[in-house]
Amino acid sequence: MLLFLVLYPARVTAGEGWLASRRLLREQRVRTDMLVSVRCLDGVSQRLRLCDALGGQVEIDPQVLVNNPELWHHLDRDAHASAACGSLTCGATALRRVSERIDRETALSVFKVSGLE
Repeated sequence: MLLFLVLYPARVTAGEGWLASRRLLREQRVRTDMLVSVRCLDGVSQRLRLCDALGGQVEIDPQVLVNNPELWHHLDRDAHASAACGSLTCGATALRRVSERIDRETALSVFKVSGLE
């Protein structure tokens, strides 16, 4: 049972102004339009921690954003809005790294499909 709990992947969903990560026993939710920090956590597996002004926080694997451009679009748009209003004080570097990774992997996919790799 413990192995199942560890290996059960998180289900990440997003909507207008929010992002949620649901595991087997709990759900974490963050207001992406009220972000105060975004941090990259290194370790065995890289994680991205998002924290909002209301105390909510979510940790997700950045690969989820790479695999789901729509999730990335929601997060990126709302993070820019948070930065514009001044609430996002820490996280520009982490978001830029994720953006660069997504751009790189998208370009590689395009090259593979077109046979230019």
